[in-house]
Amino acid sequence: MLAGRRKTGVIRVRCSAAAGGQEPYSLAICLNEMASEIAGWQIEILATDLSTEVLDRARRGLYSQSEVQRGLPVKLLIKYFTQAADLWRIAPEIRAMVKFRRLNIVADFAALGTFDVIFCRNVLIYFDQETKSEVLDRLARAISSDGYLILGAAETAVGLTNAFAMVADKPGLYMPCQSGSRMLAKETTHPRPRLVAISGGR
Repeated sequence: MLAGRRKTGVIRVRCSAAAGGQEPYSLAICLNEMASEIAGWQIEILATDLSTEVLDRARRGLYSQSEVQRGLPVKLLIKYFTQAADLWRIAPEIRAMVKFRRLNIVADFAALGTFDVIFCRNVLIYFDQETKSEVLDRLARAISSDGYLILGAAETAVGLTNAFAMVADKPGLYMPCQSGSRMLAKETTHPRPRLVAISGGR
């Protein structure tokens, strides 16, 4: 997918459930670690959530010792965090990479435009089958034709929509299904984005 974005130099990512900000900030750290490959690119990470309280906490970017100890390599902790009393504050340049916005995922979000990658991890599990299908169809209209949808380990789009096909051997990873088939996508050379950073979120 990165190869297909070299002409425009733009990547748009959406985290559908911002929670405490762990997921979008982890993604921002991963992208910052790829700086040499995407130098000069326009990176947009939009993190949404229904709760204003959750969004306020995410914007602060403050995490406990236990949160930064789970899944975050020490070298990244030192590089991207500063200690504030008994908490850890994420670096301003990482916080600046993420935009937070209040949004209900079951509402219309067409005005947000299309995204290259949409994270919707551990969100669908809270909905009934009909709502899951509606959300997935709405997400399909908001993702680029060669983009990715990433669901949680306990979630699936199979049987809920014709809009996505599972990427073979990549649990939780889906691509838009141009043919409308529910069959699994063929093996792809595109790796699944790997988030190794702050734990405790979705």
